[in-house]
Amino acid sequence: MRRRDFLNRSIWLTAGAFVPGVALNLAAQTPASKPVRRPERYDDSLIFERKPFQWPGGKTLAVWIIPNVEVWSFDSPVGAAISPNTANRVPDVINYAWREYGMRVGLWRLADELEAVGVRATVALNSAVCDVFPKAVEEMKRRRWEFMGHGITNSASLVNLNLDQEKEVIQTTLRTIERATGVRPRGWLGPGLGETYNTPDILAEEGVVYVGDWNADDQPFPMKVKTGKLFSIPYCMEINDLGLATRLGYTGEQYMTTLVNQFETLLADSSKLPRVLGIPLHPFITGQPTRIPYFRKALQQIKKNDRVWFATGSEILDAYQRATT
Repeated sequence: MRRRDFLNRSIWLTAGAFVPGVALNLAAQTPASKPVRRPERYDDSLIFERKPFQWPGGKTLAVWIIPNVEVWSFDSPVGAAISPNTANRVPDVINYAWREYGMRVGLWRLADELEAVGVRATVALNSAVCDVFPKAVEEMKRRRWEFMGHGITNSASLVNLNLDQEKEVIQTTLRTIERATGVRPRGWLGPGLGETYNTPDILAEEGVVYVGDWNADDQPFPMKVKTGKLFSIPYCMEINDLGLATRLGYTGEQYMTTLVNQFETLLADSSKLPRVLGIPLHPFITGQPTRIPYFRKALQQIKKNDRVWFATGSEILDAYQRATT
């Protein structure tokens, strides 16, 4: 199979990967007598209707960087892939080892780039990383990164779990990260951005206050939950390095162009209303030697603009709540 064909046909479970079932099924039309189902998780709000506000220091564009720090089961074929595994062979050494590069090398290449420009990351963390790579967690703590929950491993999704099963996964994830870092996560990104109908309610019940799964806006927005509070913060799927590199086959230069285009457009838009730029990263993608120079150039271009505010997920949420309440 040609690489381009493989990239266009393959879908993988990983944070920010393209989720199965997104293709439009033209045969399954909604009956005219049945109303379109809405999620009922947020109020409808058009961008031009909103009141202006500013980020701290009079900034107009908030930028948060989200490395996905993940672990996979060696006896599972599930995971991001650089080489076809259509037979679901186990062990899938070529793809497993490629992903492991991210933890062993790529993450620290990204970390050094962020440190060089004085930017803290918000880590989407599989909680099993705390047990498998405790030294990595300690190093991320040393760099004062924020941690948000990202499931237990990326070999499993929340999708299709019943209520009790999902509660157990979310509670285990949050408890494990709190034990390892000393801070209970305030944010959440589902593995593969997968959710059930119950996910937002469970997250809010467990004290999570922001989530990156709902990429429906350029600003944070409140979500409707049974108890507590929950807000969406833009994760920006359009510039997810995983989808661009693996599914679309983008080169490092094309990735840089896409990232800069996203930044420049949001920066221009933010002269009217403040915006958020999320930059999702996967260490086994952008942490590769061939790609890191392009990330560095894009980061430097973003950093030099005096209207930009680099922040963590919690800092963005807290500022948003102060400015809008």
